[in-house]
Amino acid sequence: QVQLVESGGGLVRSGGSLSLSCLMSGRLSIIHVLAWYRQAPGKQRELVAAMPSDGETNYRDSVKGRFTISRDNAKSTLTLQMASLKPEDTAVYYCYADITTLGSRAQYWGRGTQVTVSS
Repeated sequence: QVQLVESGGGLVRSGGSLSLSCLMSGRLSIIHVLAWYRQAPGKQRELVAAMPSDGETNYRDSVKGRFTISRDNAKSTLTLQMASLKPEDTAVYYCYADITTLGSRAQYWGRGTQVTVSS
């Protein structure tokens, strides 16, 4: 069983920075995609940044140049560094993984971590 646990959310002022971490555990046999999503109140969940195993890292336009997604294989951790935060970045941020484990491919989600940016 694969588990994803996010941490690092909190309250920050506009223009500030936060770093989110996602600790991945379980049999991570083949990782196809790692990503961060977010969901603001009353809105649909949206992709923030993704690291496909066979492609380039990509970001939604509104966070380009401000957010950086990275992966530490040794620590089984996915990180999202966020800078120059804006009130519109306020949302619950979710870690996502598309993984093949024990011969079966599936998508996994963390429970989310709240990020609140005050103006």
